[in-house]
Amino acid sequence: MSIVLYHHPWSRAASSVWMLEEVGAPYELRWVDLMAGGQRSPEFMKLNPMGKLPVLVDGTAVLSESAAIALYLGDRYAPGRLAPALDDPARASYLRWAFFSPSVLEPAAAAKSSGGNFNAVAVGWGEYATMLDAMEVAIGAGPWLLGEKFSMADTILGGTLRFLLTFKMVEPRAAFTRYVSRLEARPAFQRAVARNEAVAAEHNLKR
Repeated sequence: MSIVLYHHPWSRAASSVWMLEEVGAPYELRWVDLMAGGQRSPEFMKLNPMGKLPVLVDGTAVLSESAAIALYLGDRYAPGRLAPALDDPARASYLRWAFFSPSVLEPAAAAKSSGGNFNAVAVGWGEYATMLDAMEVAIGAGPWLLGEKFSMADTILGGTLRFLLTFKMVEPRAAFTRYVSRLEARPAFQRAVARNEAVAAEHNLKR
């Protein structure tokens, strides 16, 4: 087993467990005690100077950032299945919506919920309502971002959208809630939830 995910079930690493379950590669979870500052230990800071989860180590490859981890896993362990081939035209939409989550959706929702003022021309997400409309169009054709074919882009965008809906940071449009329900029904997603809950129980974590 070469893949190690530095993990805490109350962090973004929880979504990386889902990504690993989707690709089906064997992996090990390595506990990082966030409450005790484990993410700031010298060992961990060598892997990610940001001091944040998730971090995935695969042999000599070290990755942080959830979207990067998802794209890496798809290309390395599920090419053609969860990641369109380099010469597949569908890869354009795949990359577009994979990057939409961290560079558009998440910062837009954070700015909106914090009440911050921003210049729609200057920021990457532009008009907030237009951003939601664009995402609704992408999801509405469904069932997945690439039509009938589920991909790692769905774990990235879908995972973020699910989180934002849970904390009421995004308008619960019908297309969004139906999409998240389809994601939650996936066996890999359910296995990831069980794995995260087991780790939480092991370490006696209570919300």
